[in-house]
This record gives sequence, structure tokens and C-alpha cells, in this order.
Amino acid sequence: MGEENKVTLHGMWLSPYVKRVELALKVKGIPFEYVEEDLSNKSPLVLKYNPIHKKVPILVHNGKPVNESFVIVEYIDETWKNGPQLLPEDPYERSKVRFWAAYIQQVMECMLNIFTAEDQKKACEEFHQKFSVLEDGMKNFFPKIENRNIGLIDIWIVVAFGMCKAQEEAFGVNFLDPKKAPLIHSWVNSLLELPLLKQTVPNHDKAVSFLRVFKETSTNAQPL
Repeated sequence: MGEENKVTLHGMWLSPYVKRVELALKVKGIPFEYVEEDLSNKSPLVLKYNPIHKKVPILVHNGKPVNESFVIVEYIDETWKNGPQLLPEDPYERSKVRFWAAYIQQVMECMLNIFTAEDQKKACEEFHQKFSVLEDGMKNFFPKIENRNIGLIDIWIVVAFGMCKAQEEAFGVNFLDPKKAPLIHSWVNSLLELPLLKQTVPNHDKAVSFLRVFKETSTNAQPL
């Protein structure tokens, strides 16, 4: 790859935000270099390329950094026109994708909040309420995986809920119930069968081990 077209992704292996960008690059067929970052000891490049938030993902293209997962994925889709389209061209359809992507983000944040919430029962109730709304809303987006390209909503859905089994094993909370959310459950499992997804989703055992350590650390943390 020529230096003028070099693409580098700075990330952390378990970050759902990083996985969004990684999947977008792979779906579009864009060669890239991946740099694993230690967020407990942030590198000079993280501080240089994202001085505001000092977080990953960071996409560096032609020496120029792009930050925030949604911004990065839109940048990828608009810059590389020769690959599968991640967002629709039609402005109205595009606006609906943006709306539901933002809502999926809210649901995922509710789910992640359960891990550290003092009132876990209340956090679970909030998550399941939002998740129920998402289940109903996704009926217009539910895809037939065969003979179609993966789009932005697919990426957001599978990244948000594709690790539920590891999270359930580590925290003992049922997130993706096939009885309560049959559509999303089927959708996520169909996506996880795709070879591209199998090579991108974090290793189950490694994720469970990491999450258990995180759980123990959070439980034993002393209040300030």
C-alpha cells in the first residue's frame, strides 16, 4: 500500500466502537494496518491524533486522523465509493439509518451501564424497556443476509449484541432473550455465521476472562 493511501486503525481489541470501524473497513475491502493501544497507558499517537477525548477508535488516512466511530464509518463510506455502500444514497432513508444507529447506541450504553450500576435491577429494567422499542423498530430493517451487502445498521446491531453470550457468562445477566426479542436474536446469530464476522468478533473465552476481571475490579473498588 502506498504511503499516500495508507490507512491505520488505532484501537482496543474489545471495544465495540473500534469493532464498528474494523468491520466497516473489512466490508468495504479496504486494506489497513491495525495498532492495538493500551488505554491504561495512552501512547503519544493517541494523544496526538485525538487530543480532545484521548480515546479510540482513531482512523488515520494519509496522515490525517478521523475520530468517533460513527464519523469514521461515514468517512469510510464517502471516501471509498468502489466498495459496498454502508449507508443509502436517498436522504430520507439515510436519515432513518442515522436515527436508529443513534438509538442502538443508547440501548448499548444502557446495557453496558448494567455492569457498573449500583442498582442493577433498575438498570436492567431500563435496558429491557429500550431494547423492546428497538425490537419493534427494527422490523423495517430486518435483513435477509443471503445475497445482500452488510450495511451500517447490521454493523451497529452485531457489534452491540454479538458478544451477549460472553457478557451473560461473565455477569450472569440475560441480555438477548430469543423469546423477548426473536427478531434481533435471529438477526445477530445470522450475522455471526458470516465468515467476515467470525474473524472480527472477539474470542469468546478471552472476552469472558477480561469481563470477569473487570467485574471483580468494579466490585472491589472503594468509593472515594
